[in-house]
Amino acid sequence: MILGIGTDLANIDRIQGTLDRFGDRFRNRVFTETEQRKAERRHDTAGTYAKRWAAKEACSKALGTGLAMGIAWKDMSVTNLRTGQPVMHVTGWAADRLKEMTPEGHEAIIHVTLTDDHPWAQAFVVIEARPMEEAPAQP
Repeated sequence: MILGIGTDLANIDRIQGTLDRFGDRFRNRVFTETEQRKAERRHDTAGTYAKRWAAKEACSKALGTGLAMGIAWKDMSVTNLRTGQPVMHVTGWAADRLKEMTPEGHEAIIHVTLTDDHPWAQAFVVIEARPMEEAPAQP
């Protein structure tokens, strides 16, 4: 069952301007160390940050709260599998909210997809609740 859907569109040039203006202050407030390392290794640093910005916004929307209700930017982070597939992680208040909205007997799965076409970066997040497999009865 779908628990939440969120999307966001970020302007890469706007993120670049924010990076130019605020630098580490912006990076350290919004992005985890892992996200920063990933972005700083990429040719399109601003595009990488913009996709992650959009993912955090989309995730907060899928959680049904937006960023105004207590979720911190760093409570949501994006890493990548070796295949390149993005993976959303939640901690803190975002993890608490996810647990609260997940029905008993289910596990929450967060699906995220990212794309960019300069000057735009976009993210979609879908939160799914899957029934947990029951352990076989003991004889």
